[in-house]
Amino acid sequence: MSTVRLTTAQALVRWLVAQRTELLDGAEAPLFPGVFAIFGHGNVLGVGTALDEHRDALPTWRGHNEQGMALAAVAMARATHRRQVGVATSSIGPGALNMVTAAGVAHANRLPVLLLPGDTFVNRAPDPVLQQVEHFGDPTSTVNDAFRAVSRYFDRITRPEQLVATLPQVARVLTDPAECGPVVLALPQDVQAEVHDFPAALFRRVVHRVPRPRPDAREVAEAADALRAARRPLLVLGGGVRYSGAGRVAVEFAEAHGIPVTETTAGRTLVPHDHPLHAGPLGITGSTSANALAGRADLVLAVGTRLQDFTTASWTVFHPEARLVALNAARFDAVKHGALAVVGDAAEGLRELDAAVGAGYHADEDWTARAATERAAWDAHVDALREPTPKDGVPTYAQVVGVVNELSGPDDYVMTASGGMPGELVGGWRATGPATMDVEYGFSCMGYELSGAWGAAMARRRTHPEGVVTTLLGDGSYLMLNSELYSAAFAGHGFVAVVCDNDGYAVIARLQTGQGGGAFNNMYDDCRSEHAGDRRPRVDFAGHATAMGSAVLPVADLADLPAAYGRAREIAVAERRPAVVVVRTHPASWTEAGAWWEVGVPEHLAGHAAHQDGKRRQLRYATG
Repeated sequence: MSTVRLTTAQALVRWLVAQRTELLDGAEAPLFPGVFAIFGHGNVLGVGTALDEHRDALPTWRGHNEQGMALAAVAMARATHRRQVGVATSSIGPGALNMVTAAGVAHANRLPVLLLPGDTFVNRAPDPVLQQVEHFGDPTSTVNDAFRAVSRYFDRITRPEQLVATLPQVARVLTDPAECGPVVLALPQDVQAEVHDFPAALFRRVVHRVPRPRPDAREVAEAADALRAARRPLLVLGGGVRYSGAGRVAVEFAEAHGIPVTETTAGRTLVPHDHPLHAGPLGITGSTSANALAGRADLVLAVGTRLQDFTTASWTVFHPEARLVALNAARFDAVKHGALAVVGDAAEGLRELDAAVGAGYHADEDWTARAATERAAWDAHVDALREPTPKDGVPTYAQVVGVVNELSGPDDYVMTASGGMPGELVGGWRATGPATMDVEYGFSCMGYELSGAWGAAMARRRTHPEGVVTTLLGDGSYLMLNSELYSAAFAGHGFVAVVCDNDGYAVIARLQTGQGGGAFNNMYDDCRSEHAGDRRPRVDFAGHATAMGSAVLPVADLADLPAAYGRAREIAVAERRPAVVVVRTHPASWTEAGAWWEVGVPEHLAGHAAHQDGKRRQLRYATG
């Protein structure tokens, strides 16, 4: 057997370079297109040296916060529809722990990322070392064990030869549609430098093709029987439809049988906005149109969705007697809430279900027509919210989104993550192209907006070189994590960031006061300060973004926004750096879908009665 003598780190990097992937369009590309790295004493000599040796085949990009760069890697995976995987490596201790939040984002959203945190010495000779946390009763435990709760696959490499067994499992998890999620390989710094005679076959070029498992014929037949018995079926499309590349198949299935279509947060922009069967986005941040149909549907066919609470309105949006059929690559998701489970790929499952249902089945005609009628009413509502009449002298989120939407095209990509902006994008955005939105609302991670835009811009530069990535965020998210703004500027990856400054955590303030609580610690006016009134400092977002290497376009009023955003788009493409539009926005104007969301409301607050009513409706569905 032919062998190659390499360090553990060299073997790992050489394996990364050898892995290839088949994209949705059939083209071949690197499975690992790049590595985000911050070096320290736990990875600079092992992994760092190995990456340097392959700097042309596997580009290394320097981050400035471990969480931020790992979030960029996560967003890269979403932008490539899970066909490519970002890698992030850190030193031991705080550098490693900074990436735990990004692992949580990837885990919640079922997105692949490979994290390579440095670890303490296996030999324990110099213990305790710098940045080591000692566990009194377990010397084998390190801070990297914190990743176990947010990993799909975790391994600590304590011998070089362990790579031979673990690397195929790494590839399996990262490319499996059911198991997909974060993989963590903890790398003790002494083991990184150890040498071993690795089998040369480990480094052969491999092309990974995401499998398309076909569903069980009995499950398909039972689902077809249920659908044929339905008069008012509703099709719900989730992120799994996007990752399968099944958007067109889903629309054709709906057209064949006259079934109204709704989208989840992860499934947004799969359906052309003006399609007559498009009922709008579903749930709390969705639309009254989709929610109205969900409340009347007698069967819900949920495809590629994990049915998160914002989609189901905490399990109150559907009619309590509706039959739930779930087509999903993961049986874990397919069986939720007693659904009739069909386990398989979204595209192949819909094709087989279509054949089993037969050409003769069609939903009631008045039900089919209701999708366009309800959505037209929602569109009119959004149009009214977008009317260029500033509220209290400043634009609303809906008006800002309307401007960005109007100036965006089919090659562009829009994203957000937290605060009030997800409700505006999910509910109010009108699709400009297929799979062109990333709303990270699985983990709703403040700070994803800027970091993720960096990763998305890197990914889409290869496939949509004339397109623009636009991220919309509030002042709170900007302050939470902005270091990768400079990383993107330095690296030469342009995107547009629209920063909406409304003086605090406005959407949480709405939740607080809307349930009867007092205004406290969310808006700056309600936060404790030793400064009185106008002596409290304000953040100069324009000055800060300029200092971080970005072009900055401050906006004085709504009338200035179209020109500023248009110029920002030009700069992002031509100058290959972030262009930041800063605009003051109203703190209490929102796009509302009218659905209920369960949060813990104390008995003494005014919102407790409504909470109890929601719980009764939730229980009625759960036991219906």
